[in-house]
Amino acid sequence: MHDSLQAAYQHCMRLTRSHYENFPVASHLLPRALRTPVSVIYAFARRADDVADEGELDPAERLAQLDEYWRQLDAIAAGQTTTTDPIFIALADVVRRHALPLPLLYDLLAAFRQDVTKSRYADFDEVLAYCRSSANPIGRLVLHLSGDASAENLRDSDKICTALQLINFWQDLEQDYLESGRVYLPQDELAAYGVAEDQLGRRGNSPALRELMDKQIERSRRLLLDGAPLGARLRGRLGVEIRATIHGGLYVLDALTRRRDDVFARPRLRRRDWLRILSRALIP
Repeated sequence: MHDSLQAAYQHCMRLTRSHYENFPVASHLLPRALRTPVSVIYAFARRADDVADEGELDPAERLAQLDEYWRQLDAIAAGQTTTTDPIFIALADVVRRHALPLPLLYDLLAAFRQDVTKSRYADFDEVLAYCRSSANPIGRLVLHLSGDASAENLRDSDKICTALQLINFWQDLEQDYLESGRVYLPQDELAAYGVAEDQLGRRGNSPALRELMDKQIERSRRLLLDGAPLGARLRGRLGVEIRATIHGGLYVLDALTRRRDDVFARPRLRRRDWLRILSRALIP
């Protein structure tokens, strides 16, 4: 491996390890052969997500940067990469080595563009459509990396990834509203439960909001449990990783359910929580 490529991979791994996530990313639970390519995919998604969300850029500048990433993917597709960006150097190599489906990477970029241009969702079907681009490609890419991309596995992975995306939404109601001006709770359900959007910006707990959130939590739990057979089917360390992710998601949902007086309180998994989750994940 050339020095520049090795440095690109190291850059992606450092970026991955520097970001806290409630769910494991390129963790030591993964088979060693998957950790580096997974870190490259994560670094690509993390960087694009930051373009959509972070800093002081106006929407036009954010879209222009994401368009440049789109062109970088076009170059990878054409086998014409001349970039000096370490993430795209590593990504081009991962795509080539593992024959990854590029449409999944384009889907991620489309979701980040949507983050810039769309801040409300009319109903739950629109939320699910967003998850199909923003979350499901990650699980599908991991299954392609591991050689486990059967139709059954992809279906269950989609359910798990959608559930995890939804859980992140329900943890970040206030933050998304105040920092990004986004509301992922469906507009028709906000109206049906009589919940005003400004409650999200002023931590306006109410019985109606609690009832609405219970509905979202139950939906997310059902999706996570429906996808759980994937963790039993996959063997070895990848199976443990998937089961740990599922149990971590269920733990967060339980914590969100217990916090009856404050739907805005954000659970954070601690070391002792992960030890419990890992002990459960070790059992297929």
